[in-house]
Amino acid sequence: MTATTATWRRIASSEILRRSSHVISATSDSVFVFGGELLPRQPRDNHVHIVKLNEQNALSSIPSSESNSPTPRVGTASAWLDGKIYIFSGRGGEAMSPVEENGALWAFDSAVSAWSVLSPSSDSAPHPPARSYHSLASNGVDQIYLHAGCPETGRLSDLWSFDVNARVWTQLADAPAPPRGGTSVAFSDGLLYRMNGFDGKTEQGGSLDVYEPTTNNWSTKTFAPDGTTGPTPRSVCALLPLKLGGNATLVTLFGEHDPSSLGHQGAGKMLGDVWAYDVQTAAWSEVAVTNSESDRPLPRGWFAADVVGGDKIVVQGGLGETNERLDDLWILSF
Repeated sequence: MTATTATWRRIASSEILRRSSHVISATSDSVFVFGGELLPRQPRDNHVHIVKLNEQNALSSIPSSESNSPTPRVGTASAWLDGKIYIFSGRGGEAMSPVEENGALWAFDSAVSAWSVLSPSSDSAPHPPARSYHSLASNGVDQIYLHAGCPETGRLSDLWSFDVNARVWTQLADAPAPPRGGTSVAFSDGLLYRMNGFDGKTEQGGSLDVYEPTTNNWSTKTFAPDGTTGPTPRSVCALLPLKLGGNATLVTLFGEHDPSSLGHQGAGKMLGDVWAYDVQTAAWSEVAVTNSESDRPLPRGWFAADVVGGDKIVVQGGLGETNERLDDLWILSF
């Protein structure tokens, strides 16, 4: 695979954006920030913060509504579909337990800046259990995919799809073992890709798992996770679908490589690298970043990221190696 180059640009930095274990969704001109924590296991707020991607990079906030907003939470997951940001569960409340909402998703309509609840059409139909540090992705048409994460105890490897029109959950084939939290999924050209994560003992790496919706089957593409021919194992990172030079490309970046002995109270070894996977040739290459070391994001995990315009990545916040929540927002242009 030909070497890919990219350049980082800092867009914004603000105290209100300082957080980790949150989510973002991006359009061509705005980044929406929701959830997360400033201190371990203490949800920061449940407002929606918006950064405009223009010359002013203006920051605004939409206050929550007591009657019609998701409760404050950390470790939720989000997906963008048809102008709306969908989130599912997370951890919150006094006990910081998984937020149980009986299979419902919250949807933030970016056109009217308002939340609504999308509950399953039947109270008795199966639905995924509450969880945190899971992942969501949409097929861009009518399905939201939900995968893995951490319930009250243990970790999951399940896969579900939610039809936003019929409001029905369908349980699909489990992903390859081991169950994990902090994993990443991305939907590209009709396939769902999964990689990385933490199984409770070790960071996962060396495999890219591929789900085929038409057959309800998983397959696995393996690679050497040596940091030379492929990315090293990691969790709480990102996997994003891009089109680079017209080619379908998956990009994984950053993440935690070695967990802290303090668990969620501490910061482990964080990564600052960026890797691109050419779907057609099934080959990885490390992205050559043109910035100097002092002019690029700090290594981090527990951050949020999304795609802008099909060929750019936005990264916001996260946890640095000094165990400090970060307040910045960057764009990576290929």
